[in-house]
Amino acid sequence: MILDIVLLLVGFAIIIKSSDVLVDATSSLALKLRIPKMLIALTIVSFGTCAPEVAISFRSIASGDGVMAFANVIGSLIVNVFLIIGLASFIRPIKVRHATVKKELPLLLIITTIFSLLMLDKGFNPLTPNTFSRRDSLILILLFCMFVFYLVSLLFKRNKKDEVIEQGKYSPFLSCILLPVTIILIIYSSDLIVESAKNIASFLNISEKIITMTAIVIGTSLPEMIMTVISARKGEFDMAIGNIIGTNIFNICIVLGLPILIFGNIALDGFGFIDIFTVFLSSLLLFIFARSEREVNKKEGITMLLVFVLYYVYMLFF
Repeated sequence: MILDIVLLLVGFAIIIKSSDVLVDATSSLALKLRIPKMLIALTIVSFGTCAPEVAISFRSIASGDGVMAFANVIGSLIVNVFLIIGLASFIRPIKVRHATVKKELPLLLIITTIFSLLMLDKGFNPLTPNTFSRRDSLILILLFCMFVFYLVSLLFKRNKKDEVIEQGKYSPFLSCILLPVTIILIIYSSDLIVESAKNIASFLNISEKIITMTAIVIGTSLPEMIMTVISARKGEFDMAIGNIIGTNIFNICIVLGLPILIFGNIALDGFGFIDIFTVFLSSLLLFIFARSEREVNKKEGITMLLVFVLYYVYMLFF
């Protein structure tokens, strides 16, 4: 028990410092190469911080436990927007670029909407149980290909007005070293936090449901949380919002789509309309709030945090 508490604290220390360095390294590299920071956030950072979810998804679906994979991904989608963006915007309002409102956020909303509809088999046919099939996963993979096409277009479409000569904190060489090192440390520390939290919860006789919805879901979202909050605090708003957009798209299309395509259909036992609607609502509210004044302000952040609390109260007690 005492060892688990120590490991938990060590994990938090590693993940906070690593995320801080990762923000500076990616910003420095983007400035030097004149690559849009949004592109780096949507790819390297978001895909890297998704690694814990990828590992859990493949491990659980391969062993026939698809419910755990879905619980982790659905929980992550909700936590990423309502808790992480809500917390970050409460600390400091997040400014959102025009291009993000016009392109990246609608893309996330489209993918989330299609994902939500694919989970509603029983809604379209009451006699059909909710399942996620290889056909559904193929649709997700195709949506991800659309996302990749957009990322490639970003690389070749640079705005010269943004090409202001700035000096990053680190040199390009050091940034290239720090990127993989910090991502590995973030992944390792998140695993350390999850395992320590699970052991503490088991020792305190907390139910498996609470362990899953807290230690695993929130634990694996810690990289995104620390990255987003630190980015917002430093004024790196493209990094903050881009990390969440890229992470949610990657969670839906690859973290779920790829293992289901490989291992086959899974039943969606235990997931109801409230869960599916909350997933859809996360992308819808993020789009509406960002579109309103080109920023997610403190009041909207509080609204997101309240939705998060209400959903978790429903999940844990009803």
